[in-house]
Amino acid sequence: MTPQELIKRVRKIEIKTKALSHQIFAGEYHSAFKGRGMAFSEVREYQYGDDVRSMDWNVTARMSAPYVKVFEDERELTVVLLIDISRSGLFGTAVKTKREQVTEIAATLAFSAMLNNDKVGAVLFSDRVEKFIPPKKGRSHLLHIIREMIEYEPRHDGTDIGEALRFLTNAIKRRCTAFVLSDMLDVKADGTPNYEEALKVAVNRHDLSVIRVWDPRERTLPAVGLVHVKDSETGASAWINTSSRRTRAEYARWFGTATEAAARVFNRYQVDSVDIATDQDYVKGLMALFRKR
Repeated sequence: MTPQELIKRVRKIEIKTKALSHQIFAGEYHSAFKGRGMAFSEVREYQYGDDVRSMDWNVTARMSAPYVKVFEDERELTVVLLIDISRSGLFGTAVKTKREQVTEIAATLAFSAMLNNDKVGAVLFSDRVEKFIPPKKGRSHLLHIIREMIEYEPRHDGTDIGEALRFLTNAIKRRCTAFVLSDMLDVKADGTPNYEEALKVAVNRHDLSVIRVWDPRERTLPAVGLVHVKDSETGASAWINTSSRRTRAEYARWFGTATEAAARVFNRYQVDSVDIATDQDYVKGLMALFRKR
């Protein structure tokens, strides 16, 4: 990709996602993701219904009238985007690849955070952490994150979500709001997640949400005869007879088992999650995630 093409793609994503953040998500984001606590704002005269525990007795004595302290949510958050850039993200049979969908969703979250004056950082991962962009504020910083999401070429092919979660736990010491954006297909042969232990530790330190991005062809195989398939992460290949009902049923069963196992893990550790396909409008998915909170 030439520099001119990269700038054009970054600008296109900025225009679309920034507009969505302004028009739709800013209020929902503000409501869904709270700050660290309450911070002192001002002192004002007592009004009927005020909590007497908020009385400022020094000002009350000085002014010879009752005054109370007013507190506001301490809104500033640190938002960290854990972005799966493994080779499987290049798969896409609909409008976009999984990585393209992840990039737009992440950009929308980042601009929503910026509108609320939050810091944003990113962890780009494959089967290890490929790049860490520490949390900062500002438009130029967000554009840097978007450029990396578009342009960065992973040095490794596989997926290790647990490694990304362990990095988050160790690198970000203060509690943050973190989003994992991935197809979450980091599973054992029986479909159970490899990342459960790392997730268990991370949710005790941070406010974690999962956005699972998938392609329609990953859930069901089309009946198109004998097909040569290759695993983009391991390089393993095989011939598959997709005309076989048994083959299609077995594959659908495995994918369903993996999806249900991940959902059970999220429920067990109270992690909010949403599934968004590459051919779906992600606006509804993000709104549903925000409203769960």
